[in-house]
Amino acid sequence: MPLKEKNWLWPLRLGLLLVLFGGILQALPAQAAAISCGECHDQITTDYGHTYHGRAGLAQGFDCLACHGPDERHLNDPSRENIVSYGKNSIQTITEQNQLCLECHKSTPEVSLWEMSRHCHNDVACVNCHKIHSRNSKVNEPAVCYTCHRDLRLAFNKISHHPIVEGKIKCSDCHNSHGTLTPKMLTDDDLNQLCYRCHAEKRGPFAWEHPPVSENCAICHDPHGSRHEKLLKDKVANLCQDCHNADLHSSRAYDAGSGFAKAKRAGSIGFAGRSCLNCHGNIHGSTHFEKRAFTR
Repeated sequence: MPLKEKNWLWPLRLGLLLVLFGGILQALPAQAAAISCGECHDQITTDYGHTYHGRAGLAQGFDCLACHGPDERHLNDPSRENIVSYGKNSIQTITEQNQLCLECHKSTPEVSLWEMSRHCHNDVACVNCHKIHSRNSKVNEPAVCYTCHRDLRLAFNKISHHPIVEGKIKCSDCHNSHGTLTPKMLTDDDLNQLCYRCHAEKRGPFAWEHPPVSENCAICHDPHGSRHEKLLKDKVANLCQDCHNADLHSSRAYDAGSGFAKAKRAGSIGFAGRSCLNCHGNIHGSTHFEKRAFTR
């Protein structure tokens, strides 16, 4: 090998050695702290080495003290009062606990709007949902969500529901629990745009648009679950009559006495089969220029 080539390679080799050596030195304090904490918290430290935070800490040089603070007093008097702890038994407030997490995670796009979220305003702690010391760091959806949102457990077990129970979708597909610009922490600009991700055929464009469809899907549908088909909030034709109450067949009271009566036009099909949809099948919008009543 020529002398000039050797002179060019040795600084590169030296630099690589320094980077490697620096990484080893940086990881040593994390290992030392884990060993010190492991004298009492052996199971936690054993599992922690296999977690996302544990692997990241070993690579980047932060340890238990990065989240729990200085340990001098705690080593002499192992109690919650002299170290930063998390959970309902902590002496730190929920805001203080969350701020420690945000010191690293505030630059994460999914968490950037945390202060705007309902969870933040309702004093929900990060550790209420995330198990930091667990080997499986993924949030167990929807079980974790159900601990607070018990009404949704009931909704998702109704006869008509989004396939949460079946495991085809999860809560975070529609909601960002860390906060968004929308009132319900939706993962899109508004509810309709969120629904169009899966139900693209309802987007249009249509020659004749049904106003409640273009305004808000939740006017007619309960997105979490319903005892009526198609996630409808009420049975057709009762749902239709919330708006269509003019002096036409749509204004007829479809009760137990008249819903199945053999009357003219819609009386006999008021509650039978698809009810109003027997005739007005293209209820989300029509592409037929001559059929503005959304008929087939």
